[in-house]
Amino acid sequence: MSDIRKIIIDGKEVEAEGAMTLIQACEQAGVEIPRFCYHERLSIAGNCRMCLVEVVGGPPKPAASCAMQVRDLRPGPEGQPPVVKTNSPMVKKAREGVMEFLLINHPLDCPICDQGGECDLQDQAMAYGVDFSRYREPKRATEDLDLGPLVETHMTRCISCTRCVRFTTEVAGIHQMGQTGRGEDAEITAYLGQTLDSNMQGNIIDLCPVGALVSKPYAFTARPWELSKTESIDVMDALGSNIRVDTKGREVMRILPRNHDGVNEEWISDKTRFVWDGLRRQRLDTPYIRENGKLRKASWPEALGAAAAAMKDKKVAGLVGDLTSVEAAYALKTLIEGQGGVVECRTDGAKLPAGNRSGYVGTATIEEIDTAQAIMLIGANPAIEAPVLNARIRKAWSRGANVGVIGPKVDLTYEYNDLGDDPSVMSALLKRDHSDVAEKQSIIIVGQAALRRADGAAVLAEAMALAASTKSTFMVLHTAAGRVGAMDIAAVAENGMDDVTAAEVIYNLGSDEVEIAAGPFVIYQGSHGDRGAHRADIILPGAAYAEEPGLFVNTEGRPQIAQRASFAPGEAKENWAILRALSAEMGATLPFDSLAALRRALIKDVPHLGDVDAVPENEWQAEPKGRLAKGGFDAAIADFYLSNPIARASSLMAELSANAKARRTEQLAAE
Repeated sequence: MSDIRKIIIDGKEVEAEGAMTLIQACEQAGVEIPRFCYHERLSIAGNCRMCLVEVVGGPPKPAASCAMQVRDLRPGPEGQPPVVKTNSPMVKKAREGVMEFLLINHPLDCPICDQGGECDLQDQAMAYGVDFSRYREPKRATEDLDLGPLVETHMTRCISCTRCVRFTTEVAGIHQMGQTGRGEDAEITAYLGQTLDSNMQGNIIDLCPVGALVSKPYAFTARPWELSKTESIDVMDALGSNIRVDTKGREVMRILPRNHDGVNEEWISDKTRFVWDGLRRQRLDTPYIRENGKLRKASWPEALGAAAAAMKDKKVAGLVGDLTSVEAAYALKTLIEGQGGVVECRTDGAKLPAGNRSGYVGTATIEEIDTAQAIMLIGANPAIEAPVLNARIRKAWSRGANVGVIGPKVDLTYEYNDLGDDPSVMSALLKRDHSDVAEKQSIIIVGQAALRRADGAAVLAEAMALAASTKSTFMVLHTAAGRVGAMDIAAVAENGMDDVTAAEVIYNLGSDEVEIAAGPFVIYQGSHGDRGAHRADIILPGAAYAEEPGLFVNTEGRPQIAQRASFAPGEAKENWAILRALSAEMGATLPFDSLAALRRALIKDVPHLGDVDAVPENEWQAEPKGRLAKGGFDAAIADFYLSNPIARASSLMAELSANAKARRTEQLAAE
């Protein structure tokens, strides 16, 4: 039941929910309240005192608006709505006092601080502070922490807002940071000098309102006003996190999250945030042709001519890689199928059902996880496969949701019911009475580890039957950003990878996770010199995800557009344009000359791809049941930090991978 109350904020009467805090009510009324410790996605600390307001008729002192609810306000003597003032002399004096205290020990680091230009303390000192200081005492200094290779610390700048402590504890689910000491000795620290062990630790850089926590790889490389900012979509996992790519000249300098409540809220994983150095290394920037067992550089006309000649009158197959945009996959499908060939996007052998969107996407949305009361994970490890999605499940768990896992025992940062590591558990669950679960909001999430097995189709059918009997919504958790979009355009062969291996010529569009046996002639089109390029007979250099506009469909089936932030190096071209040029060389010209024309043709074929940022409702179609095999589920991703060619080219990802491995094999002294 809603509890709407009337209050007067700065002389303007507004209606607000009783459970709202004053800071939220003021925000809703269009009044800005300064804050350092308050963050709407974290618990309330109430310790910076910057958000003080005057409550008329209340105590003769300002109140912290982040910690007081609208329902706590008392009406006037004759029942008038409560009055809150945010710009009275009392409030102004209080804010100046708080700002003066905050700056007593803050160092004058602005000229060399990475936060300079986008610092909450700078902005609020200008807006609410005074232009002098009454303090002549020496400033306090503290030792810096070693939190690992991602987050650089300058703890003398810390204002003890505790946002980092609350984020790591509540959202990331690690307990390695906290505040120790009292008074002058109080400081934020990592217990026992530990480095942070989380795939989401980089978010504390964005949360820090001062320059105490900054990005170590980005340190001293650029100033915010030098950067061009482009809104885009992440492809490091299939969640489709909304990101902002900041470039200086032609180089990507950093990647930051954008707020999207339906997808990633305002968090991104560390791989998403720090993979940008992989965009510069091991790049393919010119075409190559293999002669006498060795690759030699070639011109574009020569390479396209050789590729066209190799494909002429041959049995051709196409492979769609994990990071491929829908436009590039559609161009490849149109070209290869025009030659009588087949195209396959399920390069890892996942048994995803062609044509049944409820079977390869599901019926659930990511946002539903927040309010779910029961969540079942089957062959999925979201902590590795989609860390931001895992944080959402943790949020649901912290609100009381029951989480069950069918699969290996892993650390998901929250407690769960371990139901066993065998698909037969689902069959046993199907025989039970689920009337108690049917009344709750529940969701079943199936991972790629369950679908890659030989009996993957049977596992999927059983999971869908379980969803139907428990009246749960259903979600397939993908690990490849380009997979759902490729499935939507039906880039699938009848017999899967068997049809591809039977071909004489394989056109490999950025698939670096698949081993191609000796025999077929391989044309590789991609951005990095990875496994695919090593096996290739002809290499056509393409653009990476930050270097071309592209459509990506995330794991819940939401189409989103990634914009171009920089340009591909050397002679590398946009992927769809390479395929269009090759089709002209083959005398089978594709029916589009621009990306806009390609998108028109694509949307005509698959209309729901035109509804950008909308999740289409999928009609439920049960899959035919099969025979389940015995044996546990493997991991879908062997190494979180090295799961794609861009990550494998990044020296930082290599360091993080080595650190994670060392942490797992660390031996404790048996004393």
